[in-house]
Amino acid sequence: MTVLKIKPQSAFLREMDARGHIYQVTDEKGLDEYAAGPMAPCGYIGFDATAKSLHVGSLVQIMNLRRLQQAGGRPIVLMGGGTTKIGDPTDKEKSRPILTTEEIASNMAQIKKNFEPFLKFGSGPTDAIMIDNAEWLDQIKWIEFLRDYGKHFTINKMIAQETVKRRLDNEEPYTFLEFNYMLLQAYDFLELARTHNCCIQMGGSDQWGNIVNGIDLTRRIIDRQVFGVTTPLITTASGGKMGKTADGAVWLNPDMRSPYDYWQFWRNTEDADVVRFMRLFTDLPASEIDEHAKATGAQINDAKKRLADVATAMLHGEEEAKKAASAAEAVFKGGGTGEGMPTIEIARATLAAGYPVVDALVSAGLVDSKGDARRQIAGNAVKLNGEAVTDPQLAITEAALDEEGAARLSVGKKRHARLKAV
Repeated sequence: MTVLKIKPQSAFLREMDARGHIYQVTDEKGLDEYAAGPMAPCGYIGFDATAKSLHVGSLVQIMNLRRLQQAGGRPIVLMGGGTTKIGDPTDKEKSRPILTTEEIASNMAQIKKNFEPFLKFGSGPTDAIMIDNAEWLDQIKWIEFLRDYGKHFTINKMIAQETVKRRLDNEEPYTFLEFNYMLLQAYDFLELARTHNCCIQMGGSDQWGNIVNGIDLTRRIIDRQVFGVTTPLITTASGGKMGKTADGAVWLNPDMRSPYDYWQFWRNTEDADVVRFMRLFTDLPASEIDEHAKATGAQINDAKKRLADVATAMLHGEEEAKKAASAAEAVFKGGGTGEGMPTIEIARATLAAGYPVVDALVSAGLVDSKGDARRQIAGNAVKLNGEAVTDPQLAITEAALDEEGAARLSVGKKRHARLKAV
């Protein structure tokens, strides 16, 4: 599992390497010396505001910043208020949709909440800070920028990057707008190096070319040595994309993915991924993880539950994790409408008149549309209180409620919601 060719002296690189966070490093020895030095090492990762929440696919980067802080370093969360106006073309087959300034601001306000459970923010030497790159990118004068920085980038090198090359080979448009993204990301590194003495940029392996551009620009402009670290592309053992499920992305915001559904995502981890995900996405000690690595048979389910409990507690808190685990256990045993489940409230007057099951499925977020609801019913995938629903015209009434005034609606074995009369 170890990637580094050196035996790291810094706590930061030791932990990153041991937990599987490292794919590439620009200068192992130089970075290790910097991270082990007398000053708190400072590193950043950029996050564009293309949606109202980050999802689990971004979690490994958040954990990178957490590892840096745990090792006595200072993390910088760089919000892409400026770069989102262009949209990162890296590893994309087509151009991203252009968002308005208002949409970007709204997304950023929501995304900021994703980091608070993982990082300690403040003004201390190892406290995380959050910066918006619009602070400097919005002030750029285009002619001056091209004259001062554009001359350090060659078209030859830019079109040789894998993402650009693949788009051109497929005869897909690669706009001049997108072409500028790599210059702006490189400029971000330069700006953070000279204003915050930030010497590490981290990112996914698809960001390697952009990171190297920033290192080169920083060396040319201010003659400072800075470093880059990338993480491996995180996929599941079966080759699926991390954070993508049959019912959509696994968002970090609780209003977009409930603690119960988040717990279920981790509980449904493939057997071959459990130990790897424990290392990447939790703070569990190596000794405990090594014990879980020995699990066989039914013990693997215990390891999955442990992963789900710890990962959910880290994001949503211990109480929500316990509720989610209890609700899942109730469903598994065939009973329950536990409080940890995603819940929709329904007026008793609505139930008295009969609440169409297809409407309930849509409102609970268990299906995408009424048409999808009917297809799931036709496929015998829908259950009300554990009993199969075969009639798409079924109306849910108060007769379906238990003594707590709740009912359980399910699609398949993994998607459940609680209907609560109010």
